[in-house]
Formats: sequence, structure tokens, C-alpha cells
Amino acid sequence: MGKVLVTGGLGYIGSHTVVALQQEGLEVVIIDNLYNSELSVLDGIETITGIRPVHYNIDLRNKIEVTRFFENNEVEGVIHFAASKAVGESVESPLLYYENNINTLVYLLQECSKHEITNFIFSSSCTVYGEPDVLPITEDAPVKSAMSPYGNTKQISEEIIFDTCKSTILQAISLRYFNPIGAHDSQEIGELPKGSPQNLVPFITQTAAGLRKELSIFGDDYGTKDGSCIRDYIHVVDLAEAHVVALQRLMGKKNLMPYEVFNLGTGRGSSVLEVVAAFEKVSGEKLNYKIVGRRSGDVVSVYADTTKANNVLGWQTQKTMEEALESAWKWEQKVRGL
Repeated sequence: MGKVLVTGGLGYIGSHTVVALQQEGLEVVIIDNLYNSELSVLDGIETITGIRPVHYNIDLRNKIEVTRFFENNEVEGVIHFAASKAVGESVESPLLYYENNINTLVYLLQECSKHEITNFIFSSSCTVYGEPDVLPITEDAPVKSAMSPYGNTKQISEEIIFDTCKSTILQAISLRYFNPIGAHDSQEIGELPKGSPQNLVPFITQTAAGLRKELSIFGDDYGTKDGSCIRDYIHVVDLAEAHVVALQRLMGKKNLMPYEVFNLGTGRGSSVLEVVAAFEKVSGEKLNYKIVGRRSGDVVSVYADTTKANNVLGWQTQKTMEEALESAWKWEQKVRGL
């Protein structure tokens, strides 16, 4: 099999997917500009798999460098993670998100077309559904007006890929995932955000580790069972495996249409307060948290209907939220030397 390019391959989900790909016998090459990742992640990948993937420090906004990469590397497939991903930041800096998330995708697809690369996996998000009318959400749910510029970039990106599949030989799958949490069981790789975390679980683990004074919970007055927002939390290792399965589907020409979409979640919704309680149980730590005002761009409740991914991809989650939280805490402890 040929090489697989993983953009953002030193990031949180990307690094776990690189591990899964290499363990499946695929050769991986990584593009990552280290904006929200660390070069040391390569060491973790190598420790787990025994293979150190080739890494290129390229900013995908630089079209000349992207072109040069594809001129010098033959790849059989692309898994595209590299993107800015924080809802709150996207509300504050929309143009940054449109440049970084849209332009880079276009440059990649242009090179795929030029070099006749047919297999493309896109890292999408449940944010494309906006505030859903019906739960759980199926892939047939309407794509509504986005709640944030980040969500809008995912919608636009999917439209760009769909149009490209109609006009070229590209075969693509968009994986719409819900809320990835946890770390690899080896504790060699995990979620390591730069600056203030944008996701709930690293904020929880950093608070428990004493790096943060308290955890802020954004709102307790939503129309949910305990007033806090509900999300579908999926172990990152399960999520990574789905990318391997999706890529093999394309490489094996088993896809039924040039462009397919799949939800990736557990099918269960958990509130923020439930996650806090579950973490306290598995870690034995008491969290200092406070309720603050709602956050702009947040959807109230969202969780997946995973029937399509289960039946068509033959993939389903194996790990529980408690296992994910325990692994995240062990990873935090290792990183902080606790």
C-alpha cells in the first residue's frame, strides 16, 4: 500500500489516528506546523508503534510549500485534520478560521486533483447540525445555520468536498464526530492543548492537577436534566479506529457514493455535570468548579445516532466514558509528573 498523508498528525486526534494507521501496517507521512501540537508527540508515536513517521513542518496556508510537498511525495490517501477548532475563538477571530480552515482545504484538494489522489477523509464535526430538532442526530438531519464561524467552516468544507467529488475522480468520506476525550492506554500520547484548554476534559484534568484554580461550567439553566449542556463523549482511540476503517473502505472501493458522511459518537448524551461526577468517581479527586454564564455559540444538547457507522462501516465504540476519563487523568498525571 502507498503512503497516507495525515495533516495535523501531531495533534490530539491526528496522533492517535497515526498510531492506528501504523498498527494496521500503513505507511504514514505527517504535515503539522506545530501551532497547537508538540514535536515530542513523534516520540510517543514511535514508542507505541516502533515506527517514527516522517514529519514535515509545513503551514498549509502556504500554497507553494503544499505544492512542493505533493511534487516530492507520492501518497495514496489523505486524512485531513489540520484546522483551527475552538468555538469561542472562532467567534472572536472569524477571519482566522476562514483562512486557516477553508484555504488549506482548497489547496489540498487542488493537489489531490492534480496528482489523481482519490482517497480523502475529512475531519468534520457535529457542529454542522447546529441546534438539532430531533435527538439522537442521524446523518439525514438538516445542516442548519451554524452557531459559530468554526461550525460554518466545517459546513463549507463539506460542501467544497462534495462539489469536488462531483467534478473530479475524488472519493471522500466526512466523519462528523462528537466530543473526543481520553488518551492512549500507554500514556505516551494524549490531549495536550497549548494555552487555556478549549475542551471540557483537559480543563477538568488540569483543575484536578492544580494547574487551574477552578473549572468554569458555562450555564446551569438550559432545558436539560440538570441544567448543563449535553454532549456525546467518545474515546479518542475508538475515534481513531474509525478513520482507519473509513480509509480502508475507500481504498477497497467499497464506498457506495463518491461522497459519504458518517456520525462518530457513542449514541449517548452526558451532561457537563455528569462528566464532572464521573471524573470525580474514577479519579478520587474532588473538583473545584463554579457555574458561570452561558458561552456564545454553544448548542444545548447534541448526541449521535450511530446506526449508519455501525452497520455500513462495521465500526462501533469499544470504550466507556469512565475509561476515557481515567485515561485522560493518567495522561495528565504523567505529563505533570504527579
